[in-house]
Amino acid sequence: MTTPLGQTVGEAAGDGPGESERPAPRPKTAPAPPRFAKAPTTASVIGWTTLSALVPGAAHLRAGRRRGGFILLGVFGAVIVCGVVLALVLRSNVGLAATNGFLVGVTIAAAVGALAWFALVITSYVALRPDRLPQTGQIVSGVVVGILCVGIMGPFALTASSVLTAQETINSIFPSDPEPGTTAAPVKQEDPWNGRRRVNFLLIGGDAAGDRTGVRTDSMTVASVDVRTGNAVMFGLPRNLQFVRFPKGDPLAAKFPNGFTGDSGQGLLNEVWQYSEDHLGKGKGPHELKSAIGYTLGLKVDYYAIVDMYGFAALIDAIGGLRIRVERDVKWGGHFGTAGTIKAGYHKLDGEHVLWYGRSRVDSDDFSRMSRQRCVMGALLDQATPSTVLANFGKIASATRHMFRTDIPRDLLEHLVPLALKVKDAKTTSLQFVPPTIWPGSADWLKIRRLAAQALRDSERTTRSALAAGVTASPGATPSGSGGLPTAATTPKTPTALQTPTPNRPTKPAAKSLAESCGL
Repeated sequence: MTTPLGQTVGEAAGDGPGESERPAPRPKTAPAPPRFAKAPTTASVIGWTTLSALVPGAAHLRAGRRRGGFILLGVFGAVIVCGVVLALVLRSNVGLAATNGFLVGVTIAAAVGALAWFALVITSYVALRPDRLPQTGQIVSGVVVGILCVGIMGPFALTASSVLTAQETINSIFPSDPEPGTTAAPVKQEDPWNGRRRVNFLLIGGDAAGDRTGVRTDSMTVASVDVRTGNAVMFGLPRNLQFVRFPKGDPLAAKFPNGFTGDSGQGLLNEVWQYSEDHLGKGKGPHELKSAIGYTLGLKVDYYAIVDMYGFAALIDAIGGLRIRVERDVKWGGHFGTAGTIKAGYHKLDGEHVLWYGRSRVDSDDFSRMSRQRCVMGALLDQATPSTVLANFGKIASATRHMFRTDIPRDLLEHLVPLALKVKDAKTTSLQFVPPTIWPGSADWLKIRRLAAQALRDSERTTRSALAAGVTASPGATPSGSGGLPTAATTPKTPTALQTPTPNRPTKPAAKSLAESCGL
């Protein structure tokens, strides 16, 4: 039916043209799941999962899960930024790595990292839908991903284990509390050296062999270090230096007013430690040896570290041996050197041979031994590079834990580490008080002090050049009168086989660098 104007009934009713002919709307359906451009293969699933272990989020992006992929990438980027910031902080304060808080933090971070990366590999594998693979592909990819999980956790586990080992080793060597009978000033973060320009360490090689009673300090060296530049002077004292004095007020000063004689009457310097332990009480040996040596040199010895000779040999083996220049043939083994000969020339020696090289007395005297021991210390300082230490860390930690004893406080280690790195790159000179400069049986104590002060002044000149500022010698190193020290004329004439009436020669040797002396 149409209207007079030719409109249909529906159009006249206002429904619009063709409204009744529109198709019905389609029903709403759920969004399609993520689809691959093509069906995944076993190799592609394994490859993308492995890539995700290196670049978190890669597998999720490949699977079409963009949100999850970008979140993982963002977290990974944040971790990298934190790592860079931490590296910069450590570069400016390397001693932070020796603190307990840092070591605990690294251990926790390694454990969390291991779990996080394990979860990352598993979720990346699942995101790639390995169920679409044939059964053989599922088995192969599952085995490979399992191996990848174990492999990716390995470095984290190794890091945590190494850090725990380092922490245990450090805490077993460096005391948190002062030794019995001693007091230690608290370590200040802003001034760990208590205003001192130089800090003096007594380095001792101890020999507690089975045929000896107690400890004999057969190697004694004082390292005086400038805390600003790391320039160091090493003073070598012979083990048979006789009749040393003690400062006023020391318990042994009253007992030996004319110089230390000990129980044997010989009064050798290497007897002071054990005599003090036997007669003054356990733990007194280090204090009395520091006191005697410091008074002899005109210095205040701040800290000591004793190294067991046989533990030292284990340490040398742990780093893979030392390359040493042997100036002349050295026989070793027993009293007559019947075990073998270390030939002259450059050699890489293992721990046993390094120990014999430094200690052999066959066709040699104590002063030659001192020189060789000094070169061994120099070679160790030169060749124990960070890469060598890291590559052999477990062995080094095991050897170190049983060979060291020291009174350097645990809290000072944070500041001692950067100082040690300064020393490694700075100028180190050495001076030995041996004949013909000093005769151990009739030592000129004032001359020892003068030579020590001169060596320090020479080192200070280098410091002044480096700092472009005026620096004076350490007050403790400048002799101001005899200070009660005996001269050669007042040395007691106790008859011993080692005492000699030969006077000190007026020689003024300059301290030499280790590179010059040892051919490093």
